[in-house]
Amino acid sequence: MQTIYLTHPICLKHDMEHDHPECPARIHAIEDQLISSGLLSFLNHLQAEKVTREQLLRVHSESYIDSIFTRSPQSGLVQLDGDTAMNSYTLDAALYAAGAAVKAVDWVMGQLAENAFCNVRPPGHHAGKERASGFCIFNNVAVAAAHALDQYGLQRVAIADFDVHHGDGTENIFHDDPRVMLCSTFRHPFYPYCGDDSCNEHIVNVPLKAGASGEDFRTAVSQQWLPALQRFQPQLIFISAGFDAHREDDMGGLALREADYAWVTEELKALAEQYAERRIVSVLEGGYALHALGRSVAAHIKVLSGL
Repeated sequence: MQTIYLTHPICLKHDMEHDHPECPARIHAIEDQLISSGLLSFLNHLQAEKVTREQLLRVHSESYIDSIFTRSPQSGLVQLDGDTAMNSYTLDAALYAAGAAVKAVDWVMGQLAENAFCNVRPPGHHAGKERASGFCIFNNVAVAAAHALDQYGLQRVAIADFDVHHGDGTENIFHDDPRVMLCSTFRHPFYPYCGDDSCNEHIVNVPLKAGASGEDFRTAVSQQWLPALQRFQPQLIFISAGFDAHREDDMGGLALREADYAWVTEELKALAEQYAERRIVSVLEGGYALHALGRSVAAHIKVLSGL
């Protein structure tokens, strides 16, 4: 079964302008690298579908969802917070981004694919139950995880988040839900300035100091993520795949390389083979140095696809 690759053209039209780092060129950078590496033609391409209101309501409040629909502009930009804005295409882009992750769940649970990568934007892991934040509007991975639990009756799903920023929105949504294990590495202290003291049995946060290397990252994963995941035995693994911890990404301040992303993907793939019938859904989060982003995603997908 091939790795499925999900995206949608509307994700290119969400544009916050003013040289915003979370830009449409991110999707192009990934696809260009996948083409040049020869990987793209080996993937099973699917177009995302819109998430439903019912699916959003599993993780976001009704009032928050309504506010996003109400504030969606006909033209120009509307600021949701200091970092996050909507243009006239953003609402649809956010609906298709979350919908891509849901569709990926349906395909891997239906045994139509072993795993999936969603090349979508806006990203999601800072979006909480009742707020947009940090470039994120709907929490794509959280929506998909809740869909897997409710639609397919799973009892344990895991989310591995290696973005340079803590996935505070994902933690906000699942902090009190023991069916979801969140394993996160992130630079600290750093935006969003939390996550270092909020762990519990199913929230495994591992702060990294500025300048932390790939070796530091691998130690954190090996010593803290993997034992917790082995105890938890997830039936489906999600990846909040942020690549802004790369050494070339000057917004991040960590020093990971493509080989580190390949390594952690291999470790998660081994866990999925052992406990989750090989099922993995990976969804793009951060990554703003375009060349490094493309190379890192290619390394990630190469492992997922076994190519």
